[in-house]
Amino acid sequence: MATLGFIDYKDASPEVRAVYDDIMTTRKTDYINNFWRALAHDPATLKRTWESVKQIMAPGALDPLTKEMVYLAVSATNQCGYCIASHTAAARKAGMTDAQFAELMAVVGMASETNRMVSGYQVEIDDRFKV
Repeated sequence: MATLGFIDYKDASPEVRAVYDDIMTTRKTDYINNFWRALAHDPATLKRTWESVKQIMAPGALDPLTKEMVYLAVSATNQCGYCIASHTAAARKAGMTDAQFAELMAVVGMASETNRMVSGYQVEIDDRFKV
């Protein structure tokens, strides 16, 4: 259970319902997931976070699948089980295949391993890599 529990739509303040309505409209769903329901205890944080996510994850120079896969990679690196589940589902909805998922996790694992080695060895950045 979330630390403060969840706020369901029927129990939400008008301010929270407005954000929930925007989430459902934007995502074309009738479902508010647990993350948003937990954040609803702080309506200002709920609104600010939703506005940021909505802006960042909107179509842009990166297509929706790429954005979801990047989000999934960062979530795996940060070991956020909730975000891994959520963004795996979203990436699959955007077209991610099992092969893409497996390859993404291989890249995440390799990057994590080599990042730790670079940090441990305190490797200086090559001049030709600096732009």
